[in-house]
Amino acid sequence: MTAMTARRPLPLLRRVLADSWRGLIGWSLGLAGVVGMYLPLYSTIGGNPEFLAIIESLPPELVAALSYDQITTGAGYTQGTVHGLIGFVLVTIAAVGWGSSIIAGDEERGTLELTLAHGVDRTQLVLERFGAIALKLLVLATLLALMVLALNEPAALELSLEGIIAGSVALLGLGLLTAAAGTMTGAIVGRRSLAVGTAAGVAVLGYALNALGNQNADLEWLHALSPYFWAYGAEPLANGFDALMGLLYAVSAVAVVVAVLAFRRRDVGV
Repeated sequence: MTAMTARRPLPLLRRVLADSWRGLIGWSLGLAGVVGMYLPLYSTIGGNPEFLAIIESLPPELVAALSYDQITTGAGYTQGTVHGLIGFVLVTIAAVGWGSSIIAGDEERGTLELTLAHGVDRTQLVLERFGAIALKLLVLATLLALMVLALNEPAALELSLEGIIAGSVALLGLGLLTAAAGTMTGAIVGRRSLAVGTAAGVAVLGYALNALGNQNADLEWLHALSPYFWAYGAEPLANGFDALMGLLYAVSAVAVVVAVLAFRRRDVGV
């Protein structure tokens, strides 16, 4: 493997992608199914009085928690059904699984020592494997943007190109942060269960803090602690890019750096 490492760049990234492309196809089909099922419905229910009556009949607290207050617009509907709900759940599940496995998963299986024994640097291992996760999440985000773009006119969503791209970039940032949290925890403690819990906790807590912050003005300060709000608080599908979205990528980068430093200092268990 040492000779191969010298001849071919990014061997670990290549290996992860080669081993997981079937799973990536499955996640892509699932995301495509969600988009294809929900977005075409907007053209028939977006301005439907019965649909509006259903939304108005819901408790205001629930509407605020689910961010359904703008669901009668194309941007609000896309956010409320795909980017901020079902699509968010799918990307989060994928990110949790990928991020918690690249170090802690292999370590618990006893295969991580074999990889390191072939002259692979620990920094290289973390960066290349996380880079593979980033590429897979980028594929999902790109697929989402393309499908929303394709359905934008037929579904009468009236989204701008910037809004479509910004929405996917926001979801990509959330996925990266979730995966980075799992990678960092796995690098620190080497246990997949803890890595899964941390990664999932970041996503769930971020959603909960945003929902609580939407309830009333006294709780709006919780938005500052919510990665979900960093992604969608400025309504990227309607308004385009916002600087707050950059926090997702900045915190993800910090988490990966911490993962590298922690993994370089820790002994690998069998």
